[in-house]
Amino acid sequence: MTETPDVLKAEIKQAIVRCLRLPISPNEIGNEVPLFFEDGLGLDSIDVLELVLELERSFGVQIRDEETGMVALKSVDTISDFILKERARTPS
Repeated sequence: MTETPDVLKAEIKQAIVRCLRLPISPNEIGNEVPLFFEDGLGLDSIDVLELVLELERSFGVQIRDEETGMVALKSVDTISDFILKERARTPS
């Protein structure tokens, strides 16, 4: 069964709230909301490390360098795109 992008984004939001213990519901995170700026969720560098580990655990993808992380971790949309691209590159 293939996962739809909407299902994947919902799972990403759940993972973000769970791993960072955010005091909000996953539904309160918009797909395009910046994760690391004050006009978004306002996450910090410690949160980045936790999020990278969570993405590896929950979705089986690795962010191997800072440059990749800066692109992939901008929003739920960019995380979803990254996971889908990684899954397409790696045969299951």
